[in-house]
Amino acid sequence: MNIGQLGWRDFFTDPRLQGLISQAIENNRDLRISIQRVEEARAQYGIRRSELLPSISAGALYNRLRTPADLSFGAPLNLSVYQATLNLSTWELDFWGRIRSLKEAALESYFATEEARRAAVVSIVAQVANTYLLQCDLDERIAIARKTIADRQGSYRITRRRYEVGAAPKLDAVQAESLLNQARVDLLDLQRQRDLNLNALTLLVGAPVTLPVQLLSQVEPGFVRQIPAGLPSDLLFNRPDVIAAEHQLKAENANIGAARADFFPSITLTGDLGTASTELKHLFEWSSRVWSYMPGISLPIFTGGRLRANLALSKALRNEAVANYEKTIQTAFREVADALADRRWLAQQVIAQQATLADENERVRLAWLRYQNGAASYLEVLDAQRDQYAAEQALVQARQALLASNVNLYSALGGGAIERAQPNPGSPSAEEMEKGQ
Repeated sequence: MNIGQLGWRDFFTDPRLQGLISQAIENNRDLRISIQRVEEARAQYGIRRSELLPSISAGALYNRLRTPADLSFGAPLNLSVYQATLNLSTWELDFWGRIRSLKEAALESYFATEEARRAAVVSIVAQVANTYLLQCDLDERIAIARKTIADRQGSYRITRRRYEVGAAPKLDAVQAESLLNQARVDLLDLQRQRDLNLNALTLLVGAPVTLPVQLLSQVEPGFVRQIPAGLPSDLLFNRPDVIAAEHQLKAENANIGAARADFFPSITLTGDLGTASTELKHLFEWSSRVWSYMPGISLPIFTGGRLRANLALSKALRNEAVANYEKTIQTAFREVADALADRRWLAQQVIAQQATLADENERVRLAWLRYQNGAASYLEVLDAQRDQYAAEQALVQARQALLASNVNLYSALGGGAIERAQPNPGSPSAEEMEKGQ
């Protein structure tokens, strides 16, 4: 199973989330910046590739001259000159591979930028999915808080009534009211978090987002496609950021070749071919042809150490690229290991948290019976209700974290950069770039 070729529409099954991811890929400003960087790198490669070929231009000239008598043998001279030429601008013969190395470096930089764009898509897909999950998490926690407030309002009415008829001390009513107010404060904080998370989702999507209330339990079944265990570690080499670091390393190696070529002579050609005549009707006759041919050679003798420094710089950048490539691979292994650890332990944590909640529910029931029979104080009931509410909230958060770990594992394995298991038709392949298509 190639996770990198598993499109996000195949991995995420929730229709609302699919719509949000699609909007984000289309509108997210960070992705737009990445796309323009790809176009910049592609144009830079075109510039470098063009330097391998001669640059020819055409020109036409009309010149009207007058020479005074003392400079033209006693009689003034009026002269018209017509000229049409093809000009060969200064063209370097790439004997030592300098221009070819620069072209190769530009090509590898283009590929690295394209992979960086794919890495940005992977990151955006994961961020949108996790932010959407957090929104559903907050919706369910808000629902729990509201239900808790309703239950505590009932408990407060009962304890207040018992106090009013003299069956319970005033302290019980005050404690019940305090617990009710704590739940109200918690509800307000959860609503604040929901609004902030919605703002973050709007920024990711790049357009206004209106989401109906949707509980985590509603999207949890089949939210993501399960990733099987035992996947080979070679999958990490398909991550866009790893491929981008590899291309950048190749680009720096090519720059070393260009820096070495600077030590050798530079051979250039310049020339003109055309016709010239004092009369327009004779301009294109064979006898009116003119031409010039100017080869040149330039050999560096003294540059003040610039060439050696430039070579040393290229080597340092290559070594930096090697270290960055190694770090990228190490980071990839760590991200996958973290996601696998999260998925393993969070699954067990959810099970333990479910058992804890079941115990807390039973504790609340027993504490309330003991209080009604006079065998316990109301403080015991309050403690049980407080722990029950905390267990409910913790269970929702653990379930959300477990789903997020699957999203993070999918992203860490390089998935999410494509919509379907097909190459992007708008992105040329290496062969096409080499052919100039």
